[in-house]
Amino acid sequence: MSDAPSDVGELTITRTFEARPEVVFECMTTPAHLTHFWGPTGVSTPLANITVEPRPGGRFETVMVNDETGEEYPMRGVFVDFDPPRTLSFTEADVAGGMTTSITFNDLGDGRTETVTHQTNVPLMLMSAEAQAGLETSFVKMDAYLASL
Repeated sequence: MSDAPSDVGELTITRTFEARPEVVFECMTTPAHLTHFWGPTGVSTPLANITVEPRPGGRFETVMVNDETGEEYPMRGVFVDFDPPRTLSFTEADVAGGMTTSITFNDLGDGRTETVTHQTNVPLMLMSAEAQAGLETSFVKMDAYLASL
């Protein structure tokens, strides 16, 4: 895939979680929580494979492992913004064009949090129906994890 602008796009995903913004933000930025839901069904992210340096310029790195084959999928990001529990963003320089993910955590005032995830410079393969279905399973895993807390 080339680095041409036509090879990338944008995504916005809005999701509501049954937890306060502080809890959702902490779960999405703390390795001990992330290990329970980071990655689609069929993939695990061992605690030892997660690095979070919670500050602008800090690292956000994970290595997901395919549960069947053992194949590894590294993600290396750098936080651009880190403002608990309101927003965070990180850029993945390894992705052609430098994919940036920004997440806003909106307090719905009733113990629920709406997250708005906006991604730019998204490679077309990550915009496919299959990739989006995998991302959805990660959200389902996060819902179940939040319910267990």
